[in-house]
Amino acid sequence: MSSSNLDNICVNALRFLAADTVQKANSGHPGLPMGAAAAAYALWTRCLKHNPFNPHWADHDRFVLSAGHGSALLYALLHLTGYDLSLEDLQNFRQWNSRTPGHPESHLTPGVETTTGPLGQGIGNAVGMAIAEAHLAARFNKPGHPIVNHFTYALAGDGCLMEGVAAEACSLAGHLQLGKLIVLYDDNRVSLAGSTNLSFSEDVGQRFEAYGWHIQHVSAGNNPDVIEQAIRAAQAVTDQPSLIMVHTQIGFGAPHKQGLFEVHGSPLGSDELKAAKENLGWPVEPMFHIPAEVQAHYRQAVEMGRRAEDEWNLRFTAYTQTYPQLAAEFKRIMAGELPAGWDAALPTFPADAKGLATRKASETVMQALAAKLPELMGGSADLNPSTFTWLKGAGDFQPPALPQTDVQGAVGGPWGYEGRNVHFGVREHAMGAIVNGMARHGGFIPYGSTFFVFADYVRPAVRLSAIMRIGSVWVFTHDSIGVGEDGPTHQPVEHLATLRAVPDLLVLRPCDANETAWAWKLAIENRQRPTALVLTRQNVPTLDRTVFASAEGTVRGAYVLNPAASQPDVILMATGSEVVLIVEAEKQLAAKGIRARLVSMPCWELFEEQAADYRESVLPDAVTARIAVEAGVSLGWHKWIGGKGTLVTLDHYGASAPAPKLMEEFGFTVEQVVEKALAAIEKGSKR
Repeated sequence: MSSSNLDNICVNALRFLAADTVQKANSGHPGLPMGAAAAAYALWTRCLKHNPFNPHWADHDRFVLSAGHGSALLYALLHLTGYDLSLEDLQNFRQWNSRTPGHPESHLTPGVETTTGPLGQGIGNAVGMAIAEAHLAARFNKPGHPIVNHFTYALAGDGCLMEGVAAEACSLAGHLQLGKLIVLYDDNRVSLAGSTNLSFSEDVGQRFEAYGWHIQHVSAGNNPDVIEQAIRAAQAVTDQPSLIMVHTQIGFGAPHKQGLFEVHGSPLGSDELKAAKENLGWPVEPMFHIPAEVQAHYRQAVEMGRRAEDEWNLRFTAYTQTYPQLAAEFKRIMAGELPAGWDAALPTFPADAKGLATRKASETVMQALAAKLPELMGGSADLNPSTFTWLKGAGDFQPPALPQTDVQGAVGGPWGYEGRNVHFGVREHAMGAIVNGMARHGGFIPYGSTFFVFADYVRPAVRLSAIMRIGSVWVFTHDSIGVGEDGPTHQPVEHLATLRAVPDLLVLRPCDANETAWAWKLAIENRQRPTALVLTRQNVPTLDRTVFASAEGTVRGAYVLNPAASQPDVILMATGSEVVLIVEAEKQLAAKGIRARLVSMPCWELFEEQAADYRESVLPDAVTARIAVEAGVSLGWHKWIGGKGTLVTLDHYGASAPAPKLMEEFGFTVEQVVEKALAAIEKGSKR
């Protein structure tokens, strides 16, 4: 059999394995797999460096299916090339408890690099992976020892490139000159609702050229040889990311649906699938047909991958002999292990009535962490002077060719890909996707930061970090109406409630500098779970921990600040900057002979996970007079105050005025807390 005939059979095998997968489930998207099969085949069998028997090998090429609705294509590739994904798994596509869900999920399926489906997030993840590769290469590679040397590939569609998150991420990738990033654009000019001519008439190539990308057009979208040539040409471009525009026909081969939007998101149907197979000379039966020569050809990936990893292992052994400390460090960070004693230098803060903004306390903590954790890397959406999330002296992640003298705002330290401060620009959407991509690449504790009110811009990525069970760290500052004069557009009100609604996300709103240090410790330790740190702009007192309980109680989500106060008449609970209100209220209540228990609740999620007896010890059921104080909406607090409790919350937007005036006008005062407490006690005594 000639090589061209074998290629044709292998492409059709991939095409119809995906189409059969969708048809059996009677659910899914056959159009992309059928149209992009040749491009996927060229990449996976000729260009992609990967080992199916070890998907997590450190130096394998990363592949991101940004157009995650075409998951049947990825599952077919994984099965054919020898990953631990059986034909039965494909036959259980989109079914209960299968390893082949409707969109790829990285924690379920071997070989899936990242969870995709929300369009544009995948290409943003790919930019993060390329940043990760560039940084690790700059940090660890030595002359004659290129231990980090891999590409990041993404397959994206029209929908991906319409999304704003992709535009933001690709703009930054062009600025950063990420030459190891190669995107194959399945350019079929069809989306779910119809032809893209309905809404999308821009010249994508010119747009990406303006971003600083290298552009190629491949008109022969079904020719693996031409596509391979384009990929090889892209690999040779070292100072620009590459976009390969592969002109394809969605649903290729389906005689009545090829090129039409109807094939995008619905199974072909048995008649059209039969007609497509007949049209391309493929056996109608059996379904899931894989000829022996096709299986053998694809499975060459196993031996090629084994050899590639064996060669890398030999290089890494030589590297270890020459650079033993660097080698040990590389192994540690890629394994996701924390170094011994990493938390020994975490600061403690003395009591201070004036105190610190928790964003400033966070800055101090981050510098201590950065010295012990070189894998800590990230940045903000153009807000370092406000969120204080820079790593001082750790350098700026920038293209080495960009003269440092042309840039203002550098934080000191190395300039180039070795720098650890990523300047995301005013691109919160991209920042979120990139942070997740860095986490999925491995070797990093990545973080991103912005004002809390813009958590809405990052939310899709925050949600995906929780689905993927990765330890992305989200740092949000300016956490309430305490923002002050900037007004309601910049004052978060509903945001705590919306983040608390995200399953498997830890949301921590520390009350002072010492709780902030413990909150960061939790974020670093939780490598299989994302964390959102919610921090103040305004100063808050640093509590005297010789009087109040240790801030270590943060790790349990909620704890009693004044444990000596037994048999309380009322429980006062709060988070963040409002804790000082209950502390002062307790003094006034004590003067009236009323015993108040003070409860700091920095993390509801952790408190809910504690044993029932601990929760009872903090919030005893017998004490029905409860006051909750938080400068945000009341949603969710009723669980903690019970049917007889009272809320001091904010179920409307803020206003533009100095922060102290806002707190006074909206009832966040010691007097209000005392009044509510007295009323709750009186109400309880009458029952």
